[in-house]
Amino acid sequence: MGGKKKIGLKQMERVQGRKDEEDKEKGKKKDKAAPSKEKKPSAITMPDPRSDKMIAEVKKMRVLTPYAVATRFNIRISTAKDFLEQLQQNGTIQQVSGSHTIKIYKAD
Repeated sequence: MGGKKKIGLKQMERVQGRKDEEDKEKGKKKDKAAPSKEKKPSAITMPDPRSDKMIAEVKKMRVLTPYAVATRFNIRISTAKDFLEQLQQNGTIQQVSGSHTIKIYKAD
């Protein structure tokens, strides 16, 4: 009736031996793997939209999306959206396409 059957000593040795071999193989694979990158925290403060350096960097980019700007300047996506909106209001960039989720801009 109920329950799992107890395994004998010989079987326990086999199971333990297999686990040890698997651990050794995993250890070898982990050593070969590339070291993981440390994730840098994104900045919350918005870059200055009137800065000539920032405008020059933005004009170099072919497509301006919030994700592209956020990864380029290491800022949050919400901050990048605000930054792009300010640049549009200043007349530096122009909105090409967009929906309620994403807007795509190009440099003038």
